[in-house]
Amino acid sequence: MDIRPDLRAELIPLTVPEVRRMVLVMDAPKEQKSFKFGWSLFRRAHQAIARRCHRESHKTKYASRHDAHREPDPDHTWTAPTSPKARSHKAAGILTNAEWERVRELLPEQQPGQGRPRRDDRQVLCGILWVMDTGASWRELPEEEFGPNSTAHGRYRK
Repeated sequence: MDIRPDLRAELIPLTVPEVRRMVLVMDAPKEQKSFKFGWSLFRRAHQAIARRCHRESHKTKYASRHDAHREPDPDHTWTAPTSPKARSHKAAGILTNAEWERVRELLPEQQPGQGRPRRDDRQVLCGILWVMDTGASWRELPEEEFGPNSTAHGRYRK
């Protein structure tokens, strides 16, 4: 199967189950081997195109005021994320102190001594906004800036 050079760079990486299937195919007859390898390449190329289309659709669907240019706020003390994806969207998901104060009043109080300590609400909310602003998937959320993607996604679903 011939894949366009520009698409080859976007191919989805091989998964462990797929690598396992590839290893098992190594002993198969030549025609079955070429079919299975071609199918794997087709599937990964198709997923790359689907991912790109999903991102574009997500960007237009969730375009919000966060995408608009904002004037610098003197209250803004929270630093921008340093991941390459986040740097391309300079203020993606970042709340100013004034915006945070407005939102914080709406969040429920955490009762002390009930299970695992709660992840910082501002950090998680900024992670949710980052996903909405960039159109990226939850898995691409930079954990070092916004915490675990499962936490942000779980609170988003609530």
